[in-house]
Amino acid sequence: MANTSFDLRKHSLVFMQLSLLWLILLGTSAYSQTQTTSLPVEIKITAKQFEFNPRTITVQKGKPVRLIITSADVDHGIKLEAFSINQRIPAKKTVTVEFTPDQVGRFEFQCSVTCGSGHDDMVGEIVVVEPSQQKVDVSFDDKAPGVAIVEVNGERLRVDTNTKTWTRIEQAAQPRIAAQPQATEQPTKATAEAEPYDYRIVNVPTPKRVLKGSVNIYFTHRFAEPVRPLDESARDLIGLDSSAVPSFGVFYGVTDKLYVSAYRSAICQRGLCRTIELGAGYHWLDENDHSPVALSTYGSIEGDDNFTEHYTYNLQVMLARSITKYVNVFFSPAVHFNANGQRRFDPRSTDFFPPATVDLHQPKHSGSFGFGVNGRIRPTVSLLFEYTPRVGFKLGRVVPIFDSTGRVIDFRSESEAEIGFGVQKDIGRHSFSLTFSNTQTTTTSRYNSSNLVLSPSRFTIGFNLYRRFLR
Repeated sequence: MANTSFDLRKHSLVFMQLSLLWLILLGTSAYSQTQTTSLPVEIKITAKQFEFNPRTITVQKGKPVRLIITSADVDHGIKLEAFSINQRIPAKKTVTVEFTPDQVGRFEFQCSVTCGSGHDDMVGEIVVVEPSQQKVDVSFDDKAPGVAIVEVNGERLRVDTNTKTWTRIEQAAQPRIAAQPQATEQPTKATAEAEPYDYRIVNVPTPKRVLKGSVNIYFTHRFAEPVRPLDESARDLIGLDSSAVPSFGVFYGVTDKLYVSAYRSAICQRGLCRTIELGAGYHWLDENDHSPVALSTYGSIEGDDNFTEHYTYNLQVMLARSITKYVNVFFSPAVHFNANGQRRFDPRSTDFFPPATVDLHQPKHSGSFGFGVNGRIRPTVSLLFEYTPRVGFKLGRVVPIFDSTGRVIDFRSESEAEIGFGVQKDIGRHSFSLTFSNTQTTTTSRYNSSNLVLSPSRFTIGFNLYRRFLR
């Protein structure tokens, strides 16, 4: 009985000491939680064209949050309607936004200042979760009487009531199964940063990505009269009174990599007329830490007379590389099969009287090598330049050579490679380019040549208009 009484007294003392320790730990934990709750959680965010980093932020309900947001390039903004936040972020500056989330859920924030062609895709998400609860566990060491293991929110203490001492237990000293974090819905993977250039420079295509589910409209317009010499074109409003060739196209993003397109050019001259081009492209690479270039490929078929005759087949590669933060260069080689099919651009003997006694056989196929530069001078304004040399068949003009009797004795083929320049303005999903080039042809197999046979020093006015829908 004496031993039992002694043991009961001993264990009672242990429980009293543990209870006192527990109350101290709980009080300390509660004080610590109060102090922590009153201090905001600081989160640093970088805003740049066209993304926030980090894109997804997780915070606790009722706990103050301080967002420290830095613009890495141009003017941006952050708009978080759920918590009445709309703050402008000047270029290369840092602003601070503080708020206390009072509701649980997922809330989108977005850039509120138009910052370029990818502005609409510059979004992020704040995930607000319930605050974690304090948890205290106590267990006894069966092999050491008077020793207890106390755990408070993952921190483990060994309390020896015999010596009235305690020590912290390192996690590695006594492994245990860690509590699995509550599963949360993973945010959708963001698409690649939008490229700071359009789908064409002037005529040369670029490897810009076509977003999945987006419908993209492209409209081009090319006037006929050259601006130079100015004293002649001034009478016709520097060529704006001359005849023009409108062309219209649409392309659709099947996935974020695959797209299909349809395009129609209204130009009509010998060898081509009312051409429709049907094609498909695939975006292989974005320029990033893993790839030094952006890369796309494209294949198409062109048919004249609204896709009923004279078919030409195109295969093209589009490459882009940023030289600086503001300058991008492009290379778009292509091959064009059957570009002079049915010898439709060759002169016929019956075109002359008396009939020509010689023939001119121009190449049947052609190749082109489009080079271009896009230089951004303002966040939404770029300067454009391109040049496209060719091999094989070259669209142009065939000039007959006559003898003294008026009979055709030979032919001379005249042609000029395409050259163009301009200025581009981006506004959200819109893009407008004022262009100057020496050709009116804009389909893949024809833009490389000047159908007007204009030298690089002579050019006509035109424009490109682009608009994206549904995304």
